[in-house]
Amino acid sequence: MLLTDTHTHLYYETDEEKQAGLFQRCFDNQISRLFLPNVDISSIAKIDDVVKKYPENCFGMLGLHPVDVKEGYEAVLEEIYNSIASRKIYAIGEIGIDLYWDKTTLGIQQKAFREQIKWAKGKQLPIVIHCREAFDEVFEVLESEKGDGLRGIMHCFTGNLEQAERTIALGFYLGIGGVVTYKKAGLDDVLMHVPLEHIVLETDSPYLAPVPYRGKPNESSYLIHIAQKVADLYNISIEEVAEVTTANSVKIFNV
Repeated sequence: MLLTDTHTHLYYETDEEKQAGLFQRCFDNQISRLFLPNVDISSIAKIDDVVKKYPENCFGMLGLHPVDVKEGYEAVLEEIYNSIASRKIYAIGEIGIDLYWDKTTLGIQQKAFREQIKWAKGKQLPIVIHCREAFDEVFEVLESEKGDGLRGIMHCFTGNLEQAERTIALGFYLGIGGVVTYKKAGLDDVLMHVPLEHIVLETDSPYLAPVPYRGKPNESSYLIHIAQKVADLYNISIEEVAEVTTANSVKIFNV
């Protein structure tokens, strides 16, 4: 069995012993492919460090998180873009729109989102989208930018069936994480109508830990609980979930 965590910030843990423990628990649970989304300038070096330690298991991305799109963001984007040339990356991310924390920055979030989509198109890379309380705004951008091979993942998908179908129609996969294990999330009802071929698994660690760890720091090894919940929903084996969702991740990231 080979499980893939398509979205984890485990590089936030910089204590070497604790970080090694995070990885060992992943490997013990047969989670050996981990995709690392960038959030700002400071996280680039942290991702580089983890990729260097685990080159067969870790795959980096570059992008500016929408929450970090502030006044003067253009210079930050330029620095991130210039860093692409000196390293191997597998996606532009995480990028998108977040209206939970600050609605006043919508305009510049949209500009930053479009700019980074341009990078992805130019480099023929997928994008990994952060969308929080902003489905309409994200869809508006995606529908105006579709084409030229634009593809990727709607990270931490928590929307309804209509939003799921709209995401899939645009050529994106649904990133399913710990929220699927929450009783009142409603994701189980959505996934009943979505073929497994349209989803990938993720943890978003250290956030959104699945049951039975809800409310505690998340880690990538907990992907096993997300995979089991998805297997239960589809009434198939966890091995089949692993096989299909990992194959989906290969299609997206080309690795």
